[in-house]
Amino acid sequence: MTASPPNSPLTHFDAEGQAHMVDVGEKNETRRIARAAGSIVMQPATLALIRDGGAKKGDVLGVARIAAIQAAKRSSDLIPLCHPLALTRVGVVFKLIEDENRISCEVTAETVGRTGVEMEALTAVSVGLLTIYDMCKAVDRGMVIGNIGLLEKQGGKSGHWNAPA
Repeated sequence: MTASPPNSPLTHFDAEGQAHMVDVGEKNETRRIARAAGSIVMQPATLALIRDGGAKKGDVLGVARIAAIQAAKRSSDLIPLCHPLALTRVGVVFKLIEDENRISCEVTAETVGRTGVEMEALTAVSVGLLTIYDMCKAVDRGMVIGNIGLLEKQGGKSGHWNAPA
């Protein structure tokens, strides 16, 4: 592997190009918020099953919400260079978009700390949607998860960022 240039924006590589955990020890603690979203597309009958509470495994969205929260809390266990964070809030909202046979998931993760919560929000969205897939795969293996991305982040040195519209 070649070394990253000295002014490289890739902060997880040192001057020799080796992966490392970013040192956030000198950063100020600030309130940090990240919002991420994604969706899962399915057959109309699968969406109806979820909406009407008829899935054999139980309350699909309730279980997916808990899975998303748990995933946010465990992000540093899953992503090698992600800092463990003391989250102050994780909010998960699912919306059924019936005319598109789709369920959207939006997660807001918050902390007061030295590094952002983007990975926690993105991990939570991913696992929430994967949980929907897992709970419904017996009736619809063709579900497609996609459009996962960061919508907004606040706090820290880089300030406030919104995804382009």
